Amino acid sequence: MNDDFSAEYTLIGILTAIGLAVVLLLMWWGWRNRKRRQQDIAAPLPVPAGILESEPLAAAEGMYVATVRGQDYLDRIAVHGLGLRTNARLEVHRSGVALLREGGTNLFIPQADLRQIRLDSGMSGKFVEKGGLLVVSWTLGDREVSTGFRTRAADDRDPLLTAIQALVDGESSAAPKATSASSPDA
Repeated sequence: MNDDFSAEYTLIGILTAIGLAVVLLLMWWGWRNRKRRQQDIAAPLPVPAGILESEPLAAAEGMYVATVRGQDYLDRIAVHGLGLRTNARLEVHRSGVALLREGGTNLFIPQADLRQIRLDSGMSGKFVEKGGLLVVSWTLGDREVSTGFRTRAADDRDPLLTAIQALVDGESSAAPKATSASSPDA
């Protein structure tokens, strides 16, 4: 009776490595084809220099989840780095919303392009508790898209929601309601 199984284990190891390589190759191929199909999607605006130097109305650290087409939370946009999950800082300014992403291109959503802000529980592979994800719907070129952002601290979510809602409602000249509602004089 031969108790030497090294040849069988080696074969299993080689087959597992080949299978993993095939899966990774197929994932890369799918992502590449998705980017090719989405070449007609406009690039988001860069953050204006004046925005970077100004004090935001509201801001929070967190995670940029993804940007998806319309309300389809599984149709992630791959072009322009919009499909890559990164740590980020979301800042709300009078002229729009800035997403400052670590390891990714920063993007700016002008106030005129904002359509809706809401809370949701998930988007494109990131699912959290009910209302744990800020979802901003906006216009990118001629398409409606939605961007997900998860704040690092739950207390940061409501001021961002209120400030962005003020921009959606066209109240860019007024301070956001979150600032006045949090003061004892309100």
